[in-house]
Amino acid sequence: MAKKTVNNDALLANIIKGIEEVKGNDIDILDLREIDTAVCDYFVICNGNSNTQVNAIVNSIQKVVSKEIKDKPWHVEGTDNAEWVLMDYVNIVVHVFQKQIREYYNIESLWGDAKITTIVNKY
Repeated sequence: MAKKTVNNDALLANIIKGIEEVKGNDIDILDLREIDTAVCDYFVICNGNSNTQVNAIVNSIQKVVSKEIKDKPWHVEGTDNAEWVLMDYVNIVVHVFQKQIREYYNIESLWGDAKITTIVNKY
């Protein structure tokens, strides 16, 4: 599959902005570019406190990214129960969890070779 030409930096910045606008917590960016088996360039992982907040984060990301850089996810899944929503922007995959579900799956640990950048909450 061909990679999209959307600028990763612009997409990352707008995904983070979308998360922060609805107070998503514990944002981590995993840089997977040096990992041969990675399916994308970056994972963005964050969490909300309820299924309502998880869906609000997902909607906010879609709205900000669409408005700012006219991009939309190739695929979104998990919005029905909103415990773990995956948003696939091809080069960047966003995981929005409820806190306890994130702790249970701990997907950061599966990508131990990734360079992780943590975004400090602004509020």
